[in-house]
Amino acid sequence: MDLLWIKTHPIIKKIFSNYVWSIPTSEKKVFLTFDDGPIPEITDWVLNQLKTYDAKATFFCIGNNVEKNPEVFLRIIEDGHAIGNHTFNHVKGWNTSNKTYFKEVEMCEVEIQKSPMVNLKSRLFRPPYGKIKPSQSRRLRRLRYKIIMWDVLSADYKKEISKEKCLENVIDNLEPGSIIVFHDSIKAFQNLEYVLPKTLQYLSENGYQCDIIR
Repeated sequence: MDLLWIKTHPIIKKIFSNYVWSIPTSEKKVFLTFDDGPIPEITDWVLNQLKTYDAKATFFCIGNNVEKNPEVFLRIIEDGHAIGNHTFNHVKGWNTSNKTYFKEVEMCEVEIQKSPMVNLKSRLFRPPYGKIKPSQSRRLRRLRYKIIMWDVLSADYKKEISKEKCLENVIDNLEPGSIIVFHDSIKAFQNLEYVLPKTLQYLSENGYQCDIIR
């Protein structure tokens, strides 16, 4: 992902109203999401952190990583988290033909569905980099995918952002219903290792529940 707004502007949400940017709720509830896994070294650590706080999250998985790491993928499901499609090779929609893009989504879906424990009640999709053509969006929505974007971007993947700034991006911008983006990737781990435990602690101390996207 390389869209750099940390807090998604209401005008953006209105223009692209066919996408899910946040979840309306009257409860103190937020929706943690993790992109780009599963990666054994990172995703297992994330799952342990979530379990410590009895927090649930939604994992937008790259099909190639699911294929290579089926045991970690299975643990995500066993721990009660939700699964979303993030294409097979993390392709950018703006630079990819529709035919190739839809094949990428299909290949990822095949890997997701291979697990005998997968019982998806809804089809969730997040476009890599947050970039998707209108024609790609229309087709996926016709296939009954919900296109999940975000309300708060941690920017954990950006090495030029300090871990303290990354935490500030999250804490200062979340509100009830926020969809918050993290990455269970090697690239993001230097920031994530600091930010995720402190975010979970903050949410717990302030009465927030972390739920899955349905």
